[in-house]
Amino acid sequence: MFSKGLRNKVVLAIGACLISASVAAAADFPTRDIRLIVPWPAGGGADSISRKISNIAEKQLPKSIYVENIAGAVTATGLIQMTRSRPDGHTVGVLTYDSVITLPRGNMVNGYSLDNMTPIARITSEADAIVVSKHSGINSFEELIEAAKAKPNTVRIGVAPKGSGPYLSVRQLEQQLGVKFNVITYAGSSSAEAEALLSGELDAAISSLGDFSGIIESGDVKGVVELTSVQNLTYTDVPTISSKGYNLATGSFIVLSAPKDTPKEAIATLEAAFKTAYDSEEFQEWLKKVGVTPDWLGSGEVQGWMDGLQASTFKLMDDLKL
Repeated sequence: MFSKGLRNKVVLAIGACLISASVAAAADFPTRDIRLIVPWPAGGGADSISRKISNIAEKQLPKSIYVENIAGAVTATGLIQMTRSRPDGHTVGVLTYDSVITLPRGNMVNGYSLDNMTPIARITSEADAIVVSKHSGINSFEELIEAAKAKPNTVRIGVAPKGSGPYLSVRQLEQQLGVKFNVITYAGSSSAEAEALLSGELDAAISSLGDFSGIIESGDVKGVVELTSVQNLTYTDVPTISSKGYNLATGSFIVLSAPKDTPKEAIATLEAAFKTAYDSEEFQEWLKKVGVTPDWLGSGEVQGWMDGLQASTFKLMDDLKL
């Protein structure tokens, strides 16, 4: 049997060894390939951006970064897996609007909490936009509003489910413009809305221009307004809603995050690799092609930005009784 004094010394020695091992592991980071969990299906906007920047970022690291799509529960399924992974920097997750706003607002999924995450950086932001189908016969924002005023509840507009950014956008538009749309919600990614626009099931839809880039280029749909005050440098023919005299700015973003208690050294290494990739000409030029706005915030700023976004959006939801 150890004496009390000796036992305390043994405990302290073991603790010191564990701390030393943790510091050494963080200093050697990464020691294996890094898993980047994208909580949306493959092929969507978040998936494409995540794959592109990680392909460039891994060039700064001795190990590879591989993307794993784990969709479900409005991003919660994949992100819960991320937060339950070993907090050593080898698992990273992608947060979007639903991860920061929709899930926390509704307390929708047991075990999901932003408190279990350590944000690394914000990579991009994308304003929501209204696009119209060529089947609709609508060619401008003004024509869309005229049609909605002439026949209330008949102009079919597709958005993500209640509580999402696009859903908030359409309800604010109805209030500001004095119109009523036939709002149809679609779960999952914007690909379902794209199919509905192509088939004539929808007259219009709200998501980012980047999400609809393929069918915009084909001429099957047309962007008529972007819900921002900043002109899109890729889609220069799509006016901002502020240029029409209205104040409305909504959209999504890409934030990278690691499990809570991930060592600061690992966070710093990841942040540096992704910042180098973000600044690269390859990534910046690619963003221009797909119409996505580069919008970097580092680890020291992104948590405060997320907290502020939650506060302002939740107030808006309270005002709209959503």
